[in-house]
Amino acid sequence: MPDSMSEQLRQDMECEGLLECFHGLKQLDREVFRVMVAAEAAQTVDEIAEQVDRERSTAYRAVQRLIQSGFIQKEQVNYDQGGYYHVYRPTDPSEIADDMQRMLNDWYAQMGQLIQEFESKYDDQVQTEQSVEG
Repeated sequence: MPDSMSEQLRQDMECEGLLECFHGLKQLDREVFRVMVAAEAAQTVDEIAEQVDRERSTAYRAVQRLIQSGFIQKEQVNYDQGGYYHVYRPTDPSEIADDMQRMLNDWYAQMGQLIQEFESKYDDQVQTEQSVEG
């Protein structure tokens, strides 16, 4: 991942890169998300682990990160005889996009405020130094 924003802007990105950019998700998380989107039905962790060729515990951690980021949802399925298990499905892409747009707008507003603070702080210092020199 590039260190500075100018490096990020020069880098080619793909839309799945937003998973990393906005939420700090890992390559495995992206892979799990793609598998889930391609699936015709909700998936168990065991099914996901098999498709990404990872241990169940590793797949489970990726699923948990995706849940926390809002990219997938967990549903409980009850057995008729009692007991239950969980399945996971991707969140509606428009909900994810709306959430990322809100985050971007908040970030943009915060960066705008910091830029104004930067300008005020250093403009005052430059003006003070110029008046002392002059």
